[in-house]
Amino acid sequence: MIRHGITPRTLRAVAGHADACNVGGSPDVVRHKYGVLLQLCEAQQRGYATIERTNIMRFLLASNDAALAAKRERLPLPASYYGFAGTIAQATDLIGRYQDAGVELLIISAFKNDPETHALLAVNVMHQFT
Repeated sequence: MIRHGITPRTLRAVAGHADACNVGGSPDVVRHKYGVLLQLCEAQQRGYATIERTNIMRFLLASNDAALAAKRERLPLPASYYGFAGTIAQATDLIGRYQDAGVELLIISAFKNDPETHALLAVNVMHQFT
């Protein structure tokens, strides 16, 4: 059984018909789901590489731990927040882990449309993955 939303039945449908597959979860969960998708593609004689693999996440970024603590006071995260809040270095590490797990396109939204998160992503993070 696969957790975090996407089921084996859905992955079978993706392997047979889809051009893209968006999965959620930690990098390890994403790696597992894409491993299942790869096996299903092979069983259906479908090119795994023909399916764009995506993930959507919310980010809240700050330049360092002290700035992050201040930002979290100003923009409190809800208890049910399913996203990432951290520093530039932590974000870069996390995105690299998703890339290693097989994500080809990471779609990021900034928590509460935080302008600093947008700027930090654009200036300090994105260029490392192009």
